[in-house]
Amino acid sequence: MMSLVLAMVWTRRGQAVTLALLSLFAVASAVASPAYLTAIDRAVAAGQIETSTPGERSLVITGMQDARVDSGAPDFTDVGAALIELPGFTYVYGSSYPIIGLRPDNSNADRMVFRQDVCAHLRIVSGRCLVGEDDIVVGAATARRLGLTAGDQVALSSAAYVEVPQPLWVRDGDPRRLVIAGTYAVEDPEDVYWGTHGYFTTLPGVGASEPVFTGATTFTTMDHGLTDLSIDGLAGPDALDPDRLGELRAALLELIRKATEIGPNLQVNTAVPALLDRIDSGRATAHLLVPVLAVPLVLLACFSIFLAVGYGTEGRRPELAIVALRGARWWTRWWLAIGESLAAILAGAVAGCLAGQLLVNAVAAARFPGVGIEEGWDSLRYAPYAALAALAAAVLAQRRQLVSPVATLLRRPVTAGRHRAITLDAVIVLLAVVSVGQLVITGGSLTGVGLLAPALVMLALALLAGRGLLPLVTRYASGALAAGRLGPALAGFQLSRRPGAQRLFALLVATVAVAGYATCAIDVAARGRVVQAELGVGASRVLEVRPVHRSRLLHAVRQVDPEGKFAMAAARLRNTDGREPLGLAVDSTRLTTVPSWPDGAPPAGEVARALRPEAPAAPTIGGPDLRIKATAGGIVKGKELRLNVAVSSLTGLGETLVALGDLRPGEWTYKQRVDACDQGCRINGFQLQVNGNVVGVTGELTLESVSGDSSWLQDASRWRMVRHGRVGTAPEGLRIEVDEPGGLPDGAWVQPVDTPYPLPVAYAGSPPSGDVLTGLDGRPMAVTGVVGLPAVPRLGEHASLVDLEYADRLATDAALALLPEVWLNSRAPADVVDRLTAQGLTIRSDTRSAQVLRQLAEQGPALSLWFHLLAGGLAVLLGAFVLVLAAAVDRARRVEDLSALRVQGLRRATMSRATLWTYPALVGIAAVTGMLIALAGWAATAWALPLAGVDPVDLPLPSWPRVLILVGVTVLVLLLLAAVALATGRDLRRRITPS
Repeated sequence: MMSLVLAMVWTRRGQAVTLALLSLFAVASAVASPAYLTAIDRAVAAGQIETSTPGERSLVITGMQDARVDSGAPDFTDVGAALIELPGFTYVYGSSYPIIGLRPDNSNADRMVFRQDVCAHLRIVSGRCLVGEDDIVVGAATARRLGLTAGDQVALSSAAYVEVPQPLWVRDGDPRRLVIAGTYAVEDPEDVYWGTHGYFTTLPGVGASEPVFTGATTFTTMDHGLTDLSIDGLAGPDALDPDRLGELRAALLELIRKATEIGPNLQVNTAVPALLDRIDSGRATAHLLVPVLAVPLVLLACFSIFLAVGYGTEGRRPELAIVALRGARWWTRWWLAIGESLAAILAGAVAGCLAGQLLVNAVAAARFPGVGIEEGWDSLRYAPYAALAALAAAVLAQRRQLVSPVATLLRRPVTAGRHRAITLDAVIVLLAVVSVGQLVITGGSLTGVGLLAPALVMLALALLAGRGLLPLVTRYASGALAAGRLGPALAGFQLSRRPGAQRLFALLVATVAVAGYATCAIDVAARGRVVQAELGVGASRVLEVRPVHRSRLLHAVRQVDPEGKFAMAAARLRNTDGREPLGLAVDSTRLTTVPSWPDGAPPAGEVARALRPEAPAAPTIGGPDLRIKATAGGIVKGKELRLNVAVSSLTGLGETLVALGDLRPGEWTYKQRVDACDQGCRINGFQLQVNGNVVGVTGELTLESVSGDSSWLQDASRWRMVRHGRVGTAPEGLRIEVDEPGGLPDGAWVQPVDTPYPLPVAYAGSPPSGDVLTGLDGRPMAVTGVVGLPAVPRLGEHASLVDLEYADRLATDAALALLPEVWLNSRAPADVVDRLTAQGLTIRSDTRSAQVLRQLAEQGPALSLWFHLLAGGLAVLLGAFVLVLAAAVDRARRVEDLSALRVQGLRRATMSRATLWTYPALVGIAAVTGMLIALAGWAATAWALPLAGVDPVDLPLPSWPRVLILVGVTVLVLLLLAAVALATGRDLRRRITPS
């Protein structure tokens, strides 16, 4: 019996090989998914580690020690045992305290630093590195600035900071004469060796700081008090091994616990847990995205086996009829029926176990070089299930022939529709509806049946399309026959009357749909990463600045880039209650050149003009001596008013609120010297405050002149008083009347009309509630929405955008900017940081959109989509194999039919059209239908796919693929399948007996 089955396999070896290949696809798909997930787990970890910052790859244990109370070497002997439990880290001991004596003045202090093995990380510019006691090395730039050279002696002493009588550093220890052994430079201040101690932080007006390095003995024996102690743990390759990250997390938690037990002054600071969390999130996302197409790929393979076995069994109906006619027992009949398919499927399953792993190994080696594949058998855990599913599909495909009587087997069927098939299709459609319903109910959770939603939706729609095909083809064939076009008629009837044609069409549609769905995911995700990197960052490069006054930020950026070609100042509006959308204030004169602009938004130039309409000139004073001549009256005793003036420097020296004291009855001149106005100031407003929390405040004040200028006080229309009173014009100047029964907790403000009011605002999402936003000073600011945006750069889809200069003029707090930033485009010069530093700005961080894009490309969602590319390609190849098998099974009967027609006079040209265009026509319809079904499946399920990466920003990410990409993929798939179809047609035409 076995020899008979093997003879059958050999006789139909072409079909057997094709069936084995389909089984190989099924098992390989089941093996490839876990194998790829194993590879991607390592790739996500390796990618995030590679793109992480030095702070995310290190830890620092810090403490404070008073050397005069607890003298000793600069180390932590009491935590050494804990450090041993954190393997794979290299530890660097360090200590520092402030010193004076190097600079000619004491307004700034230097840092005396001991750092283990420092000489190995310094480039000696002159002299030598540390050798003996009393040796120090200083920075080369510091030496040039102070006129110091190697060999000079300096007297240094530890220092302490005092604020009275004026802020400066004073001596806090006996001076010690030290020798400058050499000068140094640091090649990479961001190297992980230097930790997060800010040794080389850029200082306004000074440049990059350079500490004084010395040896342990000198550091310890020099008279000093409070000392910063630190141990930096630098993670090596072993510590960040992708296979041992769980052990690293546990060891870090244990280290933090032990440090807490040792004492409250000991702190462990590290961003390694944040890196590990990002890796875990990326892995979790990948474990959701990979099965989305792994499941339909396995289902397609089983469906193709079902179809292939069904096609083959249809061709063997006479053989099965003879077996049944001879009265063979049921197990012999079953064995002869399924043995041929069983042998091919088992052979393919064994090969699929190896092929799936090798395929993933090849993809991982090409896409994740150097990451490697974890050894083991874990990837084979789903192979038995896939093999059983393939066998079940084969048995199911032959169920009818196994139980049919001889007469039925000898009959040549011409239709394929059956009630059982309709029931099966209905079940699949119902499952698709249920799976999508679960997605909706769970808010897009890809668990349970919801994980199968994309596969079930595409399969259900493909089956429905297959059922709708036959009536249309039959109608077309009948029309072609009536019109005398025999070639198309024969081709059409071959499809409509051939059992299994409907299933073949459904399978081809499903394979194209899987490829189309993969294309949608890859294209949408790739464009989404670009949006996150560009619009999410805001510009090509964003520099976070240490808090400065808003006017200083604006002035510094405009000084560096006076023409507005590459730099833009930005700051945040204050959102005090957390319910108000985020707000961004920018120098809108640079909107057209610097920031990344959202697609679908009005032109940046149009938005800039709307945010910054023409406004009257602001009142100014020309020097530091502020003099206000005013006449006060109507002030009740005990409710005296105080006069304050808010001013902003015209040259970036900052803002200040000048307190002029209580108002005195009658005419008086109030004076104050304002250093910030040394080169001129803008008047932001006058504030009238009451002493204490009193109510029933009334009073009058007439401003006659400010610093000798009265011209802009003669017209009350140039001033506004929104609350607590009114302004008017008097013969002497500007008359201010205060009348507030409820008191003045925030004072009564009179501000110049030097900005549009309400302030124009562009917004994304809903307009500002009540036409009010929280301003830069934290107070309510009246606004009017003028432009709607899809998103505000950097802030997202629910935010507002205003002009920074106008918003600053409305602000009266004279406080520092909230989250000040400098946005740069790709044309910014290489030394832009140095230029900004020279203007008094201190750069805290540097974020580049290109780096963010690289990080996103190494996260789980981006890496998992390479499996989608693989799945799409395998699906198309699967369709091509099934097409070959179907043509091979059909070949015998079609040769017989067409040869008979040729004998009866069918012309060769007509016969050629009937043979060559049957399957190409089927493929053409399937390609278009499959891509439409892919879009339908995408619309139903794509919203649940986590394509945007870990912790996505609230941005208008693309949700649909580009039309040209879909058209291109459709054409590519069509060409591949059509080439296969044409080849089968040519083979059929060659076999037909000529007349």
